[in-house]
Amino acid sequence: MPLSLVILAAGLGSRMNSDLPKVLHPLGAAPLLAHAMRAGAALGPERVVVVTGHGAAEVAQAARAENPEALIAHQAEQLGTAHAVAQAREALAGFSGDIIVLYGDTPFVSPETLEAVVAARGRHGVVVLGFEAADPGRYGRLVTQDGTLERIVEYKDASAEERAITLCNSGVICADAALLFDLVDGVGNANAAGEYYLTDIIDLARARGLTAGVVACSEAETLGINTRTELAGAEAVFQARARAEALENGVTLIAPETIFFALDTVIGRDAVVGPNVIFGPGVTIESGAEIRAFSHLEGCHVSRGAVVGPFARLRPGAELAEDVRVGNFVEIKNAILDEGAKVNHLSYIGDAHVGERANVGAGTVTVNYDGVMKHRTTIGARAFIGSGSMLVAPVQVGAEAMTASGSVITGDVPDGALALGRARQENKPGLARRLRARLLALKANKSEG
Repeated sequence: MPLSLVILAAGLGSRMNSDLPKVLHPLGAAPLLAHAMRAGAALGPERVVVVTGHGAAEVAQAARAENPEALIAHQAEQLGTAHAVAQAREALAGFSGDIIVLYGDTPFVSPETLEAVVAARGRHGVVVLGFEAADPGRYGRLVTQDGTLERIVEYKDASAEERAITLCNSGVICADAALLFDLVDGVGNANAAGEYYLTDIIDLARARGLTAGVVACSEAETLGINTRTELAGAEAVFQARARAEALENGVTLIAPETIFFALDTVIGRDAVVGPNVIFGPGVTIESGAEIRAFSHLEGCHVSRGAVVGPFARLRPGAELAEDVRVGNFVEIKNAILDEGAKVNHLSYIGDAHVGERANVGAGTVTVNYDGVMKHRTTIGARAFIGSGSMLVAPVQVGAEAMTASGSVITGDVPDGALALGRARQENKPGLARRLRARLLALKANKSEG
């Protein structure tokens, strides 16, 4: 059966007290919306429709960053969840199959749970995802009988007996596309809030003689994010899961509780990660690599046998080949380091290509920015860059060439050549003592005045 997703992401999120749309708040260095989209993507949906509202342009941009083929439907007025689903009708025109309705602020629903919902849809007209709540509070209750869902009762409308029910509504619903939109058309807004509630389709479906089913999952999967406090709690849950998964996959984490992952972090088995390492988005670490303490990585690829850190920063576009060494207080940005290259101390390598087994000395800078444009530096294989060298791009240092320590290199260096780009040293006997005495006298006179 073909499947499509409708992800509701129109809410203002006023309790977040933020100008940023709620679904764009980061969790694991990715928007909340990306988590919901990724869970649904595991089912191989034919179409993905994201319903936007508040901050529509920004939400649409984030949706397409996660899935360039995502379709966008706009809910100009937020009139309830059924009204939001109705906005996806045009984007799903001609689609025949099931629809799962997800929420952009509910990041932890697992692909396995969604697969169970889809499987249950074969036995029921509509399927609702529920959860057993430790403290049901003000959640809507799922009233069931003989394995089918009879109705969803909102807390304010529930009897004492119904409030004792611990099976609660997550909001996730699955139904045939044509049926879903037909049922949504029948939803009214005769309630205190004047909104069109998606949960009303259960009564409408049963009135037609259709059955409604429930799939239960853990309460942790249905955690919705409405406040900064809940977001912080969700981050802790996400990181705990990511660390446990990395350990299970054969990654050594020296101090797991100090390491932070992004949603898309990929680390191969037998890699070693030291304490206080932060992975931003877009990081891939191959098997057998080592990331040492207090390093920060984003948008980079580290190959087998490479060693990074401690106190290193890899920025987007950093590509480290096998057995590369990037040491303490080194920053790499938009640069390729070929096999066995070394940049071990206190250096900045940006917009560059460093050849195999080249050695870049301490304090080296590729001077890549002229105030308007970026320029590229190329360092050849087995070249040796002396400590304190300034490589003023665009510039090329040839294979097996050398630069003398303290040089400012403004022109290309041929293969095998030695470049010296520094002024000749000149010593002035006694001048330092005389200059110091003069400066002290000036300081004393200024103090007396």
